[in-house]
Amino acid sequence: MNMQDIAQMTALELGKKIQEREVSAEEAVRACLTQIQREETQIHAFVSIEEEKALARARQVQKQIDSGALAGPLAGVPAAVKDNICTEGMRTTCSSRILSDFVPAYSAEAVARLEAAGAVILGKTNMDEFAMGSTTETSYFGPTKNPWKRTHVPGGSSGGSCAAVAAGEAFYALGSDTGGSIRQPSSFCGVTGIKPTYGTISRYGLIAYGSSLDQIGPIARDTADCAALLEILASYDKKDSTSICREDYHFTEALTGEAKGLRIGIPSDYLGQGLDEGVKKAVLAGAEGLKEQGASVEYFDLGMVPYAIPAYYVIASAEASSNLSRFDGIKYGYRAGEYEDLHEMYKKTRSEGFGPEVKRRIMLGAFVLSSGYYDAYYLKALRAKALIKKAFDRAFERFDIILGPAAPSTAPALGESLQDPMKMYLGDIYTVSANLAGLPGLCLPCATDEAGLPVGMQLMADCFQEKKLFRAASAYEKIRGRWRLPIRDKEGM
Repeated sequence: MNMQDIAQMTALELGKKIQEREVSAEEAVRACLTQIQREETQIHAFVSIEEEKALARARQVQKQIDSGALAGPLAGVPAAVKDNICTEGMRTTCSSRILSDFVPAYSAEAVARLEAAGAVILGKTNMDEFAMGSTTETSYFGPTKNPWKRTHVPGGSSGGSCAAVAAGEAFYALGSDTGGSIRQPSSFCGVTGIKPTYGTISRYGLIAYGSSLDQIGPIARDTADCAALLEILASYDKKDSTSICREDYHFTEALTGEAKGLRIGIPSDYLGQGLDEGVKKAVLAGAEGLKEQGASVEYFDLGMVPYAIPAYYVIASAEASSNLSRFDGIKYGYRAGEYEDLHEMYKKTRSEGFGPEVKRRIMLGAFVLSSGYYDAYYLKALRAKALIKKAFDRAFERFDIILGPAAPSTAPALGESLQDPMKMYLGDIYTVSANLAGLPGLCLPCATDEAGLPVGMQLMADCFQEKKLFRAASAYEKIRGRWRLPIRDKEGM
């Protein structure tokens, strides 16, 4: 089987070929490395690539497959990991100067679970610095570009992971989602990504941004891949105080392709000013397709939507200002070269080590937590968060799924968003509520716009109802058909 045929497969399709001995794990890794060599100078999806380690790991995994020790559906399939998720012996930088040479002594629980299932980690993907951004342009190592159109951003903060999957450089990837950082870049890059219910996947080994909001999740080529990955990743972990023990982890059971009986609600609040007409048309067409398959579709007023962005940025920034205080030049990471005393060392290290967007959010977080402003901003944001959760609770009494866009537009051009940070923040309007309420949310591609850029449709369900998301998404994929990624062959396309 040639490399190009391998590159076009989903993760599950490749895993099946590996189990049937039609493709070896090493051949799969070499297919990805060939694609990386071809694309990476333009896309820049990776911060680091571990070619020799990946090939050695592939050979080790193949021996386990041959002996029958590894028989899982994704054994031997190459993957990528976002660079804020710790990997033992592999550089983990958060795409920041302050951690540019940090090599963890342990792996995150999510990575350990993938490797136990036979994953081959190719390397670490680029991201917005400390996951603070929506375009992957705030990275210390430079921006990632959208594989569909290289003058445009891939989204963020998991833009490197989504771009790697879209460009065929990896068959799936881990991302993290604090306010939409899996779902929004999945929309921009035309891939499928899910943020599960808060606490479903262990946060042990995820370098924290906003601890009450952060959640690791899988990014892949279709819904079935994401469901299979979530079965591997989801578990109770006593090392993570926010981890939840769930009764049911059999997510692939929900891939029925049937929409009949699903109650779908579309918030009218999501369809107003600021939403691109092309995105609106594509998302509503997706809803109409599900309706034709037997789902009921109804418009309703969700409420509290205007409060989601301010509540999110107050809470996330407050938590970031606390979490990032550990990066001080003492214990690990970058330290300024010249200083006269301890205070100056702290100040110079953090001034030189953090980028502009991270500094902006640390300062905002310190402000809202400061004496005299704590009640006025932070506590008020927590009250708004509780009201947002209540609004969703009322909605899920009537609906199984809330359907809407993942982002107000398709991917903007490189450089546009950083000129107006407030506009960049408002671009998270449809995704942050799921994090504030702890809800699962899934994004899958539904169309391309006139410029050839993907449009993503977001599905949200009540807590612990990922199966409903997978059922609805698989039903939609049955209507839509196989989604073709912009994986280029050696001639160009």
